[in-house]
Amino acid sequence: MLKQLLLIGTGGFIGSVARFLISRLNTRIEWFSVPIGTLTVNILGSLLIGFLIGISEKSPILTVEWRMFLMVGLCGGFTTFSSFTGENLVLLKDGQILPLLLYTALSIFLGFIAVYLGYISTKLIG
Repeated sequence: MLKQLLLIGTGGFIGSVARFLISRLNTRIEWFSVPIGTLTVNILGSLLIGFLIGISEKSPILTVEWRMFLMVGLCGGFTTFSSFTGENLVLLKDGQILPLLLYTALSIFLGFIAVYLGYISTKLIG
């Protein structure tokens, strides 16, 4: 149990730091008031977890330990929809309905496409 917690915690640390660094795009890029950094994290995280799920189904290369580290830890630390919902609340409170709808729609639609592409990409491997 301690080994699993350490694997998840280490992956979560790496994922959280990566999320923080990428989410800084929110302060550097403005596009219709959409939080670009968090959108980028959600799409990349969806792509990565789709890929990892596909690899796990296709091959025993990802042991339980690696899946814990990568999927639960890294991806869990990297992608959080709590940031997503918090930013939507701010947009709503600021009366920015169009950016709120655009951000929500893009996050859901592109996230689904990314997880599907990640998953499908595993079918192209050997």
